Amino acid sequence: MMSLWSASRRDFSSLSEREILSLAIASEEEDGRIYSEFAMRLGGTYPGSAALFEAMAAEEDEHRRRLLDLYLARFGTRLAPIRREHVRGFLVRKPVWLQKTLTLEQARQQVWEMEEAAWRFYLATAERATDAGIRRLLGDLAAAEQHHARRAGQIEETVLGAEGRAAESAIAHRQFVLTYVQPGLAGLMDGSVSTLAPVFAAAFATGDTHQTFLVGLAAAVGAGISMGFTEAASDDGRLTGRGSPLKRGLAAGIMTAVGGLGHALPYLIADFTFATSVAAVVVLIELWAIAVIQQRYMQTPFWRAVLQVVLGGSLVFAAGILIGNA
Repeated sequence: MMSLWSASRRDFSSLSEREILSLAIASEEEDGRIYSEFAMRLGGTYPGSAALFEAMAAEEDEHRRRLLDLYLARFGTRLAPIRREHVRGFLVRKPVWLQKTLTLEQARQQVWEMEEAAWRFYLATAERATDAGIRRLLGDLAAAEQHHARRAGQIEETVLGAEGRAAESAIAHRQFVLTYVQPGLAGLMDGSVSTLAPVFAAAFATGDTHQTFLVGLAAAVGAGISMGFTEAASDDGRLTGRGSPLKRGLAAGIMTAVGGLGHALPYLIADFTFATSVAAVVVLIELWAIAVIQQRYMQTPFWRAVLQVVLGGSLVFAAGILIGNA
């Protein structure tokens, strides 16, 4: 289900030119600070890439200055108090710059996502602007942000050398991560973990494999439908570049259902003890698979992912058993 916070955000089409410029100024300020943080965190290991991040931060500051000059000329000194999180359609980014360990791959993926979103934002706002000066500046900034997005590929080529992946392959990989992996992983985690409690609570409360399977099937399908609609409604992909909401919704919904069905299907076995043993093994496989996907696509250190997923899953699993035996 969509949260009240998500439902209360403003639609992009409802923003005035004053609000659009205020939003752009706030966004450029935030992006510049993030690039500076990347440069500071990675400078000791990748000085060349750090210098590139610093240059990008300086360019974001120049964009902010140009936007601010135009705003002051058109609307005065009071900025509208609006940020990306107040507008429907913007991706809520994971703050990788706050993590204890930051890899170049994480930073590079984040840069590409940020600049792709900024490019789409300026294109969309330029189309809506009626003031010629605002329209021209937004168009110029769209071109600049598209150039920044290409720089994410340059980082890879600089560090990995001639053996680095081609730019087209890198872009396709990042788009695949945005459209399918991120929502699919969120769905798999939600389906695998959130349905543990109802399935095992039903199992230990009834001792009946058929009833347990029905509870697990209902929980998995219900969670899949809910996650699918929530992901599809979170944004239309036009500003974030995350791709079709239908594709993302299907990825999240299907993987949520798969995660829930994994430990429900063993209860098609008539023998309760054997079915529960198989279900417990399936749970371990699910949690391990989630950790592998996080490490492979989200650059999360493997053992940290294992600890997070297994700890959370174990707590939910234990809660289901305790409730079922109550």
